[in-house]
Amino acid sequence: MSDESSLMSETLCGFLHSALPTLAKGRQWVLLYSTQKHGMSLLTLYRRSAMLPGPCLLVGGDRQGAVFGGLMNAPLQPSPKKKYQGTSESFVFTNVTGHPYIFRPTGLNRYFVLCTTEALAFGGGGHFALHIDAELLNGSSGACETYGNCCLAQTEEFILKDVELWGFVHTSRYTPSYALFKEPEEVPSFRSC
Repeated sequence: MSDESSLMSETLCGFLHSALPTLAKGRQWVLLYSTQKHGMSLLTLYRRSAMLPGPCLLVGGDRQGAVFGGLMNAPLQPSPKKKYQGTSESFVFTNVTGHPYIFRPTGLNRYFVLCTTEALAFGGGGHFALHIDAELLNGSSGACETYGNCCLAQTEEFILKDVELWGFVHTSRYTPSYALFKEPEEVPSFRSC
């Protein structure tokens, strides 16, 4: 890992690593965004997700100690309309029961990840598996058809402690990891018609 996580234990990291798609396995984890380092802004999280191609792992934690999140198969691109993104490689996870658990898509729908300027959400059908507001302060979680999950946090409505976004990069002994990615260009803002 390029940085230390404020949310994930070594055990949780190992568990999540084993669940990653082949494209991300064996690669170095790079911290693309952290509320502790980059402030509390969903638009900054979106902008920084574009630093690396490929999958991104969102990790959040509530103030009661639950750690949860989800895997997206590509950098996040906010849409001015309610349009879901992602593939069946996505998943959501939690450690709310005391042990890490992953919920993979059930195949009932394709509501994998929803990115708007107002919120980021995983899943759909019933409730969102995970919904985080634009200020990265509040969230909600409930059972959803997409992932067949239970509530990922300690309570259905929660206050976020921290949010992190991790990318995965292939390194070699010849290329330092910091040279493999660069700051993205400014993300264009969306206007409603």
